Amino acid sequence: MTGRAIAGQDVQYSGELGPIDAYLSRPSDGKKYPGVVVIHEIWGLNKHIKEVADRLASEGYVALAPHLFSSKHVSPLLTEENISSVMEFFSTLPPGKQRDQEYTRKELEKLPEERRKVVGQLMGTLFDMPQDKLTNELVAGTRYLRSGGLTDGRIGSVGFCFGGSMSGRLACTGETDASIIFYGQNPDPIDTVRNIKGSVLGIYGGSDKRIDAGLPELVKSMVDNEKDFEMCIYPGAPHAFFNDTHKSNYREEAARDAWERVLRFFSVKLKKQS
Repeated sequence: MTGRAIAGQDVQYSGELGPIDAYLSRPSDGKKYPGVVVIHEIWGLNKHIKEVADRLASEGYVALAPHLFSSKHVSPLLTEENISSVMEFFSTLPPGKQRDQEYTRKELEKLPEERRKVVGQLMGTLFDMPQDKLTNELVAGTRYLRSGGLTDGRIGSVGFCFGGSMSGRLACTGETDASIIFYGQNPDPIDTVRNIKGSVLGIYGGSDKRIDAGLPELVKSMVDNEKDFEMCIYPGAPHAFFNDTHKSNYREEAARDAWERVLRFFSVKLKKQS
């Protein structure tokens, strides 16, 4: 970090169906800087994501972290506490059974009634997000940054896990000048890659086999459409290796190197070179 003084605040901007809650962090010197949309994991907008926004602000960016689950396109039950309850239950299922609906139903019946009700209601919601509609909420966020005189006009994005997938989808709208995908699923359909106008950096863990299985298709689409794309895979790193609040997956060395890669990428692709 450069030690640049920053100011952070909770804000709202206009989404498709109403206001979207967000966290805005920027240098406090009043100058114009590139903007970056910071997109949260499946846990929602939490302290970790706000800290990522602050780290970017200290490096000379205006960072907007939308709380996508404040959108009226998703269930109001998507609180961090409820999401944690679902993910805790999901982690107890054997990997080969996590998509087995009958097995999942039987395991769900073993939970206490109140917890079973919450988990049952939210499981379908968490794994069937209205991603197209949420992409539109992110587009609204880029326009909030551009139209409010907050930035110098150049906009990037970075997202993690669920947010990594959303960062890729946002790139495919043509609204960003530089986008970073941290271990997110490919844009769907993959041929929307043709709409990318900016540069894309993909960062992945070598042990994240489910996500990595889609990388050959992503690379092929980027090459076929002649996009500015680079990719880094960290051997031995699992899914979500950047998140230092989840100690079982966090890999300090890989996370440190990935952050340096993020800063180099945005410096080249977003900052005006003198």
